[in-house]
Amino acid sequence: MENTWVYQGNEPIKIKKYLQSLGMGHRLFNDLKNGEGEFLVDHRSVRPTTKILPNQPLTIKAQPELPDESVGISDEPINIIFEDDNWLVIDKPAGVTSIPGPTIKNGTVLNRVKGYLIRNNSADLRPHLITRLDRFTSGLLLVAKHHIASSMISQQVQQHTMLKEYTAIVEGRFNEGHGEINKPIARREGEISRVIDEGGQPALTEYWVEKEGADWTLLRLRLHTGRTHQIRVHLASIGHPLIGDHLYGGDTSKFAHQLLHASKISFKDPFTLKQLVFTSDLPTSFK
Repeated sequence: MENTWVYQGNEPIKIKKYLQSLGMGHRLFNDLKNGEGEFLVDHRSVRPTTKILPNQPLTIKAQPELPDESVGISDEPINIIFEDDNWLVIDKPAGVTSIPGPTIKNGTVLNRVKGYLIRNNSADLRPHLITRLDRFTSGLLLVAKHHIASSMISQQVQQHTMLKEYTAIVEGRFNEGHGEINKPIARREGEISRVIDEGGQPALTEYWVEKEGADWTLLRLRLHTGRTHQIRVHLASIGHPLIGDHLYGGDTSKFAHQLLHASKISFKDPFTLKQLVFTSDLPTSFK
């Protein structure tokens, strides 16, 4: 596997500093430097301390990761809305788990992606889920097809510069069309649910009212942090639980799961340096 960039700066720059500016982590750079890859400038192998000049191409050649044998292989389908050499963007239906766990070992998104890569004779068979969704939350997931991509997008994930928007239907109506919920979230000891707690991790959710009914509201939501169950916990805390959310007190009389959909994701591709934007239509259950 190899990736190439053309340096667009005005002054010479060391390879490490340039790759860090693109998002590459220190650990991956060291792995490449210590035998797991090769650096080429103008198609010539060079030392990692080399400086590159404006308009020079830099290529990284990396060895594929070994497959994770603990992750099973599934031939069940995945709905791919975008694919290139580095990324998969998948539209996940409600009811499918993102990764294997104690109770669900196979059939998850990760198992299905591994099966898909094997069927397509990919050199890298250890996919990395960059974003995850609860089992009964539908919508967009970003998958890195190899560890170089996973490392180079991690800075955007950690700094919350990757845009993630959701659509939800919640109980009740709002007095304002736009607002923020800024409340820390903590784990409940021995439980899967989360709780608002001053000792928890900071969490910020922004919302916009898109449509209202007699006793419900359709919201567009943007995550500024990425806590487990963040949207579900935050909305329940202000008296507007998601319809169908049994874990946080939502009305389940008509829907068996929460009406939450990951409708938009956008990030700067560290390989092409272009801003990529993907959207997903609402499932039939919402309509």
